[in-house]
Amino acid sequence: MLAAVARVGLVAYGVLHLLIGWLAVALARGVDGDDADQTGALQAVADSPGGTVLLWLIGLGLFSLALWQAGEVLLWWRGLLDRAHRLRTAFVCTKCLAKAGVYAVLGVTALLFALGWEYQADERFRELTGEALEVPGGALLVYAVAAGVAAVGLYTLARGVTGGFMKDIDLPAAPDRWEPVIEAVGRVGYVAKGIAFSLVGVLLWRAASTADISTATGLDGALTAIGSVRAGPWLLGAVAAGFAAFGVYALARARYPDRDPSS
Repeated sequence: MLAAVARVGLVAYGVLHLLIGWLAVALARGVDGDDADQTGALQAVADSPGGTVLLWLIGLGLFSLALWQAGEVLLWWRGLLDRAHRLRTAFVCTKCLAKAGVYAVLGVTALLFALGWEYQADERFRELTGEALEVPGGALLVYAVAAGVAAVGLYTLARGVTGGFMKDIDLPAAPDRWEPVIEAVGRVGYVAKGIAFSLVGVLLWRAASTADISTATGLDGALTAIGSVRAGPWLLGAVAAGFAAFGVYALARARYPDRDPSS
């Protein structure tokens, strides 16, 4: 039952990335609108007919997806008692918990939007960064978060380059003719996401080193930074296509999910 509901979460995750890609295209064209990030995508859903119902479905689906990932830890934690497999098990459990945390945060955000408690992720991100920098040792915390975000971005980029994401697809269940299509859109999507989130980490690191919280930004700010350089609209259009491609990949994963987190 949980696996079936988690498929709904994967569909919701894919749709959010399709919306982010669409918002990024609007940003590249210079059209004012919702932020090109997760909260912007949720705002777009909220503004659509039946948006509140859709937000509840998205939120609950993402929560189920978080439980689906966290449940893997219950299956793997005993490996921590085995010295020969301890390191590998720790990596798998950490990866599952990190994914569960991301899905849970997105789920909470979707439910907040469903209840009418809207907010801008970039503004809240800057507020939290500013508050952290004001306390003793806060800069070290911001540096650590920046390094962590950049590391996630690089890991995502590496998965796109190496094609490691295909291990999340149940390939035997998928038709052979679709495998190259899934791999192609997955590569483009993971590379685009990796670049964008690596840039978020770089901008956050800069905020810590300069004490200028205006550079502390989330995904929308990173995409805006890409769009501000020479040939920015073209680059931003490519990143937008990448996020849309990741959305398509997530929909394929919802159709053919692989539950083995060790892969």
